[in-house]
Amino acid sequence: MSQNNRNMNDDILVKYIVGETDADENAMVKKWLDASDDNLKYYNDFKKIWEDSLLIATKNTTVNENEAWERFQNRIHKNDTSVILNKSYPYWQIAASIILIIGLGWFGYSYFENKSDDTIIQIYASNRAKNDTLPDGTIVTLNKNSLLSYKKFTGNTRPVTLKGEAFFKVSPNKTKPFIIHINDVTVKVIGTSFNVKSKNGKTTVNVETGIVKVSRNKDEVELMHGEKVVIANQQAGLFKSVSKGRLYNFYRNRELVCDETPLQELADALNEIYNVNIVIKSTSLQEKTLTTTFKDQSLDQILEVIQETFTIKIERTNNQILLE
Repeated sequence: MSQNNRNMNDDILVKYIVGETDADENAMVKKWLDASDDNLKYYNDFKKIWEDSLLIATKNTTVNENEAWERFQNRIHKNDTSVILNKSYPYWQIAASIILIIGLGWFGYSYFENKSDDTIIQIYASNRAKNDTLPDGTIVTLNKNSLLSYKKFTGNTRPVTLKGEAFFKVSPNKTKPFIIHINDVTVKVIGTSFNVKSKNGKTTVNVETGIVKVSRNKDEVELMHGEKVVIANQQAGLFKSVSKGRLYNFYRNRELVCDETPLQELADALNEIYNVNIVIKSTSLQEKTLTTTFKDQSLDQILEVIQETFTIKIERTNNQILLE
């Protein structure tokens, strides 16, 4: 563990990454992550290298783990910034293999610095959301089944390519704009936070802070706090509107914020989140609005609030949830 992160044990971080921590350890790690941006960045770098290195390690079966461990320990005595993994911990053999295979004496930011300019770096979230920190300090949260690709930021811009959905908290740099390419849409920012999503032939950008420029072909629209744009594949022109809540945040913080949100929009979000098929029969009910916040609540609890708020009937039939 480096001197700056001595309050958190790297063994615990490894256990946390592989899902082996108990409730107390989970709480300890989360408290540490919330304490500072430096802690979060350290964790994201640590996790990135661990995952990438583990993929390499699984392809090698002739590693002398004991020799690797001894070499690693020798490096630790010479370098205070080395990451120390407890030999008694069951993952030490994997770690030793990783050290021997890719020659890492320490985990940290230099991992990104050593990437060649032409190397395509990919961050993939498979079956759950994933946090990562880019070399410029930008924090990204990828929704499940989403992919972010980029090369080392060496030019006058910081370009990335996104497939799926992600929330960006972009590190400010007025001389080097951050640019996202998603389908045929380009999102350009200096330093701001926003959500970008591509699904079912539509690209949606929701802005939380700052200013975002969205363009496609010759059309461009500028979005500010609380505004969004929804772009269909064959749509002509770009038209911004006011975001009715923050439903897109659920994959980040398990929270659905409704602010005069049409019931149909909430139903669409619930269908995606819980993999269900909620159908609202009447147009008038679809357009009714709701202002509330759901935090870590089950689908049944949310439906109960909807039912009581609008005094409606909810019926489950033929793999559908009917609201009428």
